[in-house]
Amino acid sequence: MNQFQRINPAQAADMFDSSAAAIIDIRDPASYAEGHIPGAVMINNSNIQQFVEDTAKETPVIVCCYHGHASQQGAAFLTHHGFAEVYSLDGGFVAWAAQFPDRIER
Repeated sequence: MNQFQRINPAQAADMFDSSAAAIIDIRDPASYAEGHIPGAVMINNSNIQQFVEDTAKETPVIVCCYHGHASQQGAAFLTHHGFAEVYSLDGGFVAWAAQFPDRIER
């Protein structure tokens, strides 16, 4: 079974810019609405199954949370469900926003 990998914000930005990587944000709706990585899809318990069913398992997926802890659990969940290339964003959205304040969608 595949294992997820950890990725820092600069690597995530490069990957997102150069490929069809999907970014999923597992933070709460209010935090997501305040700001998120452009193109990130908010995923929670009510729509995760739909994401798993609708997304090609070959699609690289980057999981983002607040600080990079919960995203590891989310990444493990996706690898368990057959996704071949899954990443947990080290430092989460906080690290992304600190490094890329101009790359936040509201």
